[in-house]
Amino acid sequence: MIKTRGRVPQCTGVGNFMVGRTVRGLVPVLLVAGALAGCSPEPDDDARTGARPGGAAAGKTAGKTAAKGGTVGGPGSGCELPVSFDLARRWKAKAVAADPGSEFAALTEQGPVTVVCEIDAKPAGHIGFLRVWQSKDKGSTPRQALEGFVQADENASKITYTRSTAGKLSVTEVGYTVYSEIMEESRPARAFAVPTPDGPVVVHLGGLDAQEHKGMLPAFELAKQSVRLG
Repeated sequence: MIKTRGRVPQCTGVGNFMVGRTVRGLVPVLLVAGALAGCSPEPDDDARTGARPGGAAAGKTAGKTAAKGGTVGGPGSGCELPVSFDLARRWKAKAVAADPGSEFAALTEQGPVTVVCEIDAKPAGHIGFLRVWQSKDKGSTPRQALEGFVQADENASKITYTRSTAGKLSVTEVGYTVYSEIMEESRPARAFAVPTPDGPVVVHLGGLDAQEHKGMLPAFELAKQSVRLG
């Protein structure tokens, strides 16, 4: 079992796609191993959806936000998106464009959404990502996009939904728990979704384990509280 506690080792040559994710019940073991290689010592309608109580406390209060280090979403930001939001210091954004014929193409889709951007926390000392997913269904709502996203992960449980606002945008958030077959333990996950003219956008935070997830929550809160169209 892999355990990480305290400051994460600084890593080089690390593959950065889909670390620690479960897609359709299959955990990409080689990608998790790659994330640890090369390291030096250094409620609107909640009741109608069957959301289960007891999940991560999504959106109850505004959490602590990380210090701003940049912005992602516009031209030259690493990822051009229908939305923009602030990035925590030293987090690095990179666009994702999967080859439909590649063996990893299925990992770029989860339910109704496709991943379009990865924001890597390793430069800031964490093992995890913020990932931005785009729905192409312009007629769907953020809630529907989130429900489809979470339901596509068969290891998800203890799911709760909440709603809030960020500026003029309505934000739907989900908190849930995922059982990791690699770590042999459950870890929390969160995501929020906002409406755009091109369809809902989902921003998801995972993490290697519960401690890594907790350490990255301020970056997630910064993104959620600063999200805006364009």
